[in-house]
Amino acid sequence: MKILGFGNPFFLHDPAAALLIDGKIIAAAEEERFIRKKHAVGKAPLRSIEFCLKEAGISAKDIDAVAFPWSLKVFDRKKWIYAMKTIFSEPSRAYKVLTKASKSNKNIKGMVSGVLKDIGIDIPAEKVFFVEHHIAHAASAYLLSGYDEAAIMTIDGNGEFTSTLFSLGKNGEIVKIREIDLPDSLGRFYSTMTAYLGFDPNDGEYKLMGMAPYGDASKVDMTGIISYDDRTFKTNPDYVWPIRSRRYRPDSMIPKKLVERFGPPREGDDLQEPYTHIAAATQRIFEDIVIRLMENYLRPSLEKTGTLVFAGGCALNVSLNRKLMNHPLVRNFFVQPASHDAGTSLGAAVYAANKLGDRIAPMKDVYLGPSFTNDEIEAALKRRGVAYKRSAHIEDDAAQYLVDGKVIGWFQGRMEFGPRALGNRSILGNPTIRGTSDKINEMVKFREKWRPFCPSILEEYAESIIGIKRAPFMTLSCEVKEAWKERIPEVVHVDGSARPQTVNKEDNPRFYALLKKFHDKTGIPVLINTSLNRRGEPMVSSPDDAVEMYLGSGLDYLAIGDFLVTRK
Repeated sequence: MKILGFGNPFFLHDPAAALLIDGKIIAAAEEERFIRKKHAVGKAPLRSIEFCLKEAGISAKDIDAVAFPWSLKVFDRKKWIYAMKTIFSEPSRAYKVLTKASKSNKNIKGMVSGVLKDIGIDIPAEKVFFVEHHIAHAASAYLLSGYDEAAIMTIDGNGEFTSTLFSLGKNGEIVKIREIDLPDSLGRFYSTMTAYLGFDPNDGEYKLMGMAPYGDASKVDMTGIISYDDRTFKTNPDYVWPIRSRRYRPDSMIPKKLVERFGPPREGDDLQEPYTHIAAATQRIFEDIVIRLMENYLRPSLEKTGTLVFAGGCALNVSLNRKLMNHPLVRNFFVQPASHDAGTSLGAAVYAANKLGDRIAPMKDVYLGPSFTNDEIEAALKRRGVAYKRSAHIEDDAAQYLVDGKVIGWFQGRMEFGPRALGNRSILGNPTIRGTSDKINEMVKFREKWRPFCPSILEEYAESIIGIKRAPFMTLSCEVKEAWKERIPEVVHVDGSARPQTVNKEDNPRFYALLKKFHDKTGIPVLINTSLNRRGEPMVSSPDDAVEMYLGSGLDYLAIGDFLVTRK
C-alpha cells in the first residue's frame, strides 16, 4: 500500500512528509529545506509532499491512506487531566484548554483537510489515520529498528498532553506502560533552560548540551526547579515554561524566577560562568531523571531482551544517549535519526502501514530526500555564473584539498532526512590540522567558536577509535580512545568525546570512497563533518542552495556531483 504521512502547522515547527510503499520508505523530507526557512514555522508541508510523490513516480490519486501524528480523541480526553493538574497553579492555561479544545480539534481537522485538498488527495475518512503523537514517535523507533521485541522510550516537549511515554514493542504491537503528562515535561524543562542560556528553544538545545562539559554541575543547586523519584518527575511552573505573567520578558520563555535566582540571562557567543555550570547542572539532572525512570519502567523488558529504542526531541541528546548505550541493562540500542517532530510524519506513516498489514522494512539509512543529475547541477552552476570544472575523480581531488587543509562543501546524492548531515550535504575538513574547526566556525558556519564538530569515520576503523563498531546516524556520543585524541584533535570535544558517524561502502559508496582516499593519503580514516548550511539556515537541498551557501561563506571549494566549484 502507498501510505503518506505528514505533520502540519499545528506543531508550529518542523513540518515534514514521508511516503511508504508496501512497508518500505521511499521518500521523506522536511519542509524547511524547500522553502529555506529554518524549522518552517507555521507552514504546511506542501513542497515536502509534492517531492515524495514525485520521487515515487506516483500521483495524489494513487495514495491509499494518509497518517497524521496527532490524535483528536486523545487530545479531547486528556484535556481534563491537564486541567485538573493546572487549575490551581496555572488557572489561565486550564481554562484556555477547556474552552478552546473543541476549536483546536476543529482547526486540526481543517488543516489536514486543507493540505489534502491542496495536494489533490481524495480518500475516505476511514483512510485518514490520526495517530497519537507519542505513538508516532514510538513507531518511528520501534517499527523501523528491525527488532521484533524492544523497550520503547519517547520523550519530548509535549504531544497532545503527553510529554513522556514508556512502552513495549512486540510482534509489531506497541503497548503503553506509563505516561507522564503536562505540565510536567523534560523537554519543556530543557527548552526553558536553553532560552535562559541564550539559545532559541526548539532549536538550540544541542548548544546547551555542547556547553555542559565546560561547566561543573556541582556548583549549581537545581532544587525547587524540577524534582523526581523512581516513578515520576515534577516541574515547578514558576521556573519551567512559565505563563506570561511569570516571564522575564513577554516575548521569551525565560522565567522571572530563574533570573532572580541565577542572574540575568546569558548573552553573546562566549563561554561564561555561571552559565557553563548551569548548563552542566541541567544536563546532569536531565540524564539522572531519564535513567532512573527507564530503570523503573523498562527493567523487565530490558532484562529479557536488552533492547532499547528511543525517539522524541530529547532523543537527539547524544550525551544522554551515551549513558543509555553504556547502561548495564542495554545491549542493543536504536535511536530514530529523525527523533524530532519532523520524524513523526514518518512514524505516523509507519504505524498506519503496519496496521494495514504491510511488513515494515527496517530503516537502513536516511538518504531519503531529493537528488540531482550532473546535467541539473551544471545548469545551476552556469545559471549562477560560478567558476567550475568537471572532475574525472571528484573523490581524489576533494581528498587532496582536504589533505592540504582546505574546507570543502560536499553535495552528493540524496539529501538526508533529519537534522544530521551524513555525507551528502556536508562541510568537510581535515581533523588533524589544528585551527580547522575554528576556521569553519568563523568563516563558514558563522557560529560559536566553542561548538564541537563531528567525525565521520571509516567503519572498519571505528572500534579502534571510538570503541564501537557501528554508529551510522550521529545519534550517539562516544569516548575517543587516548591514542587518537591527539591525532584527530579537531573532532574531540573538551570532555574527550565525539558524536561520530561510521561510514561503510554499502550505505554511502561515494562518501566512503572519499574517506578511503583521504585515509590512503594521510593514514587517518576520519574527516570533520558538519551540515552544509550557515548559522540560522536549513541544510541545503538543491544545487542553487549549495551555490548560494558557497558564495556567502568562506568555503574553499564546493564538490557538487562531478563538479568542483572554485573561487574566480
